[in-house]
Amino acid sequence: MAHPRPLTSTPATTEAPAGRRVRVMLVDDSLVVRSILERIVDQTAGLQVCASVASAHDALAVLACEPVDVVVLDVEMPGMNGIDALPHILNRAANARVLILSSNCVEGGPAAIEALALGASDTLAKPGRGSFSGRFAQVLTERILSLGQQREIPVAARIAYRPPVPPAPVVVGSERSLDCIAVAASTGGIPAFTNFITQLDPRIAAPILLTQHLPDAFMEFYAKQIATMTKRMVRVATAGMKVEPDHIYLAPGDAHLTVATIGRHREIVLDRRPVENGCCPSADPMFASVADSYGAGAVAVVLSGMGRDGANGAERLKAAGGTIFAQAPESCVIWGMPGAVAKAGLATATLNPDAIALMLGSYLSARTRS
Repeated sequence: MAHPRPLTSTPATTEAPAGRRVRVMLVDDSLVVRSILERIVDQTAGLQVCASVASAHDALAVLACEPVDVVVLDVEMPGMNGIDALPHILNRAANARVLILSSNCVEGGPAAIEALALGASDTLAKPGRGSFSGRFAQVLTERILSLGQQREIPVAARIAYRPPVPPAPVVVGSERSLDCIAVAASTGGIPAFTNFITQLDPRIAAPILLTQHLPDAFMEFYAKQIATMTKRMVRVATAGMKVEPDHIYLAPGDAHLTVATIGRHREIVLDRRPVENGCCPSADPMFASVADSYGAGAVAVVLSGMGRDGANGAERLKAAGGTIFAQAPESCVIWGMPGAVAKAGLATATLNPDAIALMLGSYLSARTRS
């Protein structure tokens, strides 16, 4: 077994940035792959390889004594594989983020979805041996920098947006109806949605529309994964589907999930037009269509994610009388999307995902009593 190799120096070609460097641990059983990744990471300003190890057991040993910001983790390794190791790494790594780097990601395989559901922050396809330079190196370092720089939420933000305990019940919509729940999520959104859906009162029958930023190849696997957590019917949305109670509709990876009112019912419309934020699928058109079709009966939930997708649509939904919840910063991998909504004053409450679910359950109980 290879022993953990702490790496405390960076090449002379790397110019240290003004801010703190992101400390990166590489976990891959291939010495060749690790050597290539070390060179890519250490030659990037703002990044520093603090350890390079060949197994999950070695990674856990390093994490016991070394501070790490981002763990780049392979899935297929002898002994303990990356999926089995992930919960142990997250538990040991405190505030570190995990980026899964695996060839399984190429086809959107179930292992990558499982990793995201278990708490990995992001996934990236491992290229062939001769394809580690160029575009791959740029994407890899951009992902690591983003995760590392967003690792800690400023204390001021935590204080400013920490909800009172217990939160006061929220009346959803001016007519006290709950007709549709639209959820937006990106990086860190899969475990957040798991937390939300498993705590949602099963008496809430409103259809759920989910836009999660993932490639199209992942969506069927992700739908199956969601189906293991709930008795609701889970479907990847297709054009013309009737929107029904007790269903979850997942946006495909190549189109925006929207809903339209057709006569006395509502149905799915897939929209492939480019949007301002560049995301596809995007939460902005989803929220806008929900605002038009459901008005005050709509609830939007904005979970962990990079950027500000959903902020424009949330503004339109609020103007239609709907209610918006944003995930609290302390439970986010990246407080970009929910932060944009909260800072714009659009969120009725800023809470952790399970608390948002319980809030909707409290509302349902209050309506039942009335």
